[in-house]
Amino acid sequence: MKKIAVIGTGYVGLVSGTCFAESGNNVICCDVDDNKITQLSKGEMPIYEPGLEELVMKNTRENRLAFTTNIPQAISQADIVYIAVGTPMAVTGEADLMYVRQAAKTIGQNLNGYKIIVTKSTVPVGTGKLISAIIREQTKIPFDIVSNPEFLREGRAIEDSMNMERAVIGTASSKAFELIAELHKPFTSKIVKTTVETAELIKYAANAFLSTKISFINDIANICERVDADVTKVSEAIGLDSRIGGQFLQAGAGFGGSCFPKDTAALLHIAKDAGYDFKLIQAVMETNETQRLLMVEKLTSALGTLKGKTIAVLGLAFKPGTDDVRSSPALDIIPQLVDRGANVMAYDPVAIEEAKRRLGYKCTYTDDIYQAIEGTNACLILTDWEEVKQIDLAKVKGISRQPVIVDGRNLFEIEAMRQLGFTYLSVGRPAVHNKSIISKAI
Repeated sequence: MKKIAVIGTGYVGLVSGTCFAESGNNVICCDVDDNKITQLSKGEMPIYEPGLEELVMKNTRENRLAFTTNIPQAISQADIVYIAVGTPMAVTGEADLMYVRQAAKTIGQNLNGYKIIVTKSTVPVGTGKLISAIIREQTKIPFDIVSNPEFLREGRAIEDSMNMERAVIGTASSKAFELIAELHKPFTSKIVKTTVETAELIKYAANAFLSTKISFINDIANICERVDADVTKVSEAIGLDSRIGGQFLQAGAGFGGSCFPKDTAALLHIAKDAGYDFKLIQAVMETNETQRLLMVEKLTSALGTLKGKTIAVLGLAFKPGTDDVRSSPALDIIPQLVDRGANVMAYDPVAIEEAKRRLGYKCTYTDDIYQAIEGTNACLILTDWEEVKQIDLAKVKGISRQPVIVDGRNLFEIEAMRQLGFTYLSVGRPAVHNKSIISKAI
């Protein structure tokens, strides 16, 4: 059993700390946010993640997991200190390391013996050296630095933590490597040993590559629409090639979330600082931005104008299984709809409160999907929630003012939508137009 302090109780820190506790370690998660720690101590989750609440409560009851705002005490009692604070994107596109710097200084001020300092936050290359320098300014007590990036998927984070595809451990210390490798043995047998700098770059490279796959298939989808091809069949065929693989080849409204947009921008900045013009990643980001505008253009094409129209936006979270709306397509698209004169009814089963914090009251919110759709001129699907996939399309047609669906996730079969009498515009597939119904409504 190891004594672990996790600084930062955001998504990464809370999930990682809880899973370390589940594997038998003594973990204390700490944060400067009094309200968050109070909430967690009561068993109330600040984020939505399936299975997390139950795991937190179990390990709290069994005294393997605790929460505190007393960060100095947590550091002094730990053998291993994880830095899992936020690294938001700065205006320049680079990762803002303000919280990392603060954590490093606090660690240096409270070292009372040898400890391993592990960076779990996604940070630019060279951050390990920065953390080491900051700590050395505060103390002469020996310590080792490790970079141990996370690869969690929101909505499946517990599964990803308890059954890792691989663990990346970057350090110059053999002792530190052995201890952190031992910590990960319950989770995986595949451990990549490398330098701190290489480990720091691996996380960015992984997310940028997945972002590239998404933007690539979206560009292919846009070509498909112009040449009467079907992107779903293109994706299926090329995904069966073992060199390519089928994951992240679903055309749609573009990628979002806390990682992909931020990490692609940060990697671009890292490349620029290194004197390299990373044109591919620049194109990936541009395609993603364009893809969202195309959703608005599809609506405009179907309705003729958005002024005075009521649009049901189905899905505010960037993906199903989470309440995370950071960089979600909805955050960009809803203001564009409003700016063009549309009224928006926004549906999501779990992400409404998070969306309100960022969008305010630009739209009307509901967690009742049929209430969102009733009387609207069109539905715009942005998140492939199961509730959206299983929707009663005949009922949708009956309660809509116009049976128009713009599907940013390609959820429904084209022929079925044609037979039901919808105008149905998806991504990279042939459009279905019910011209008589549209012309009457306009």
